[in-house]
Order: sequence, then structure tokens, then C-alpha cells
Amino acid sequence: MERALQIGEVAAHSGLAASAIRYYESLDILPAPERSASGYRWYTGEDVDLLRFVARLRALEFPLADVREIVALRRDGKAPCAAVRSTLSREAAAIESRIKDLRRLAIELRSLEERARDLPDDWPTVCVCDVLESPKQATR
Repeated sequence: MERALQIGEVAAHSGLAASAIRYYESLDILPAPERSASGYRWYTGEDVDLLRFVARLRALEFPLADVREIVALRRDGKAPCAAVRSTLSREAAAIESRIKDLRRLAIELRSLEERARDLPDDWPTVCVCDVLESPKQATR
């Protein structure tokens, strides 16, 4: 029988905080561990491996619902490959869309910056802040 690990050891080995481990347990991503007579959680090396996998998925910004589905498939002895591919595709597309939105926003901010560059700070008559309130009306 492998040695049981306490939550602090699991946290150290998985790179996750103890609170994250308890959170994943509450979401049924991590199965409830056995408990000692005094109520301490006892984890296994398999739990550490699972938590490392979960940490990797979360680092890739997989939504928790997808993590739960993928882990459940693994737990049931089914290949999660299709679910992983689907999530990879969907999340990559979402990030690409967000990048496009951020590029448009950067262009708008640079345009406002350029228009505001030479405006006087003659508040309340004319002010750099005016380009934010009505960007089309602010003039030099």
C-alpha cells in the first residue's frame, strides 16, 4: 500500500494551494479522499497526478465544466480525447476572437491618445478628457 499524503504534501507535489485542492474536491473533480480517525484528509499518488493534470488544464484556461467532464471520462475509464480536442478548438477560437477585439481596442486607444496629445488642459473649456466623452467633437 502506498503512503497516504496529507493535504500540505499534496499541495507541495501538485503546485496547487490546499484551498484549491479542497475546492476541486467540492466540485467532484477530485474524488473525496479517505479520512483519518481525526478527520484529516489522506490522499494518494494518483490524486497528486490527477491534480497536476487538472492544474495543467486550468493553466490552459479550460473552463471548470470541461475539466469536470474530462476528469469524469478518465475516472470512468473512457478516453477523454474528443472532449479535450473540442475544448482546445473552442478555447483557441475564443482567444483568437479576444485578440482581435483587443487589437481593435488598442487602435482606438492610440487614436484617442493622438487626438488628445495636443489638447490643452484648459478645463472646463477644453480638456483631454473631452476625447473620452465625445471623441468626434474634441478638436485641437
